[in-house]
Amino acid sequence: MTSETMIEMSSVHKWFGELHVLNDINLKVIKGEKIVICGPSGSGKSTLIRCINRLEEHQRGEIVVEGTELTNDNRSVEKIRGEVGMVFQQFNLFPHLSILDNCSLAPIWVRKLPKVEAREKAMEYLKRVQIDDQAHKYPAQLSGGQQQRAAIARALCMEPRIMLFDEPTSALDPEMIKEVLDVMVGLAEGGMTMLVVTHEMGFAKEVADKIIFMDEGQIVESKNPTDFFSNPESERTKTFLSQIL
Repeated sequence: MTSETMIEMSSVHKWFGELHVLNDINLKVIKGEKIVICGPSGSGKSTLIRCINRLEEHQRGEIVVEGTELTNDNRSVEKIRGEVGMVFQQFNLFPHLSILDNCSLAPIWVRKLPKVEAREKAMEYLKRVQIDDQAHKYPAQLSGGQQQRAAIARALCMEPRIMLFDEPTSALDPEMIKEVLDVMVGLAEGGMTMLVVTHEMGFAKEVADKIIFMDEGQIVESKNPTDFFSNPESERTKTFLSQIL
């Protein structure tokens, strides 16, 4: 892991109306770092990572991704989105397109890759997530776990330098969770910079360099996995862990 800063959030605030969803968020992510973000429902976890690629707009503070500050300028947003892949809770695949076409669409339109090259790249990533045999099927013909793996492959086809995961296993049946987590472990081992919102604490123990606990829009605790699980400082963190472990 180098010391290159990939993401820096400084004094970031976000409101939905009267609701203060992110309250003075300060976070630095180093290249190759794997950060797991956990906390109770409504604590601001998803909003935090959605602000990194401007799916949500912060109102105060500064977000810098790979040296580019996220502003209202569309060019900065497009530049950052080109480097940041995102995988959602719901798979968000186009139902009328095959899995192969879902994966090759953005490289053709955004990266301006020739169709043949984009499809070759898509097959390469579908193979990496072990569903290349499903390439010509449509999303409805795949299991939830396969659809989520397709969504990961689609994000990887843009060759992002950072991957954001927003509760990627929470819509899956228990037996499908492992196949998606296995793909994510593989990405982590390959050195991908990752921010993952999840309640999968086994994954956090195995993969995370740092675990962040959020509550009421604030980062309450930020520690390496060993200290986070064995020596949490905040009472809120202790209560949360006692409920989910």
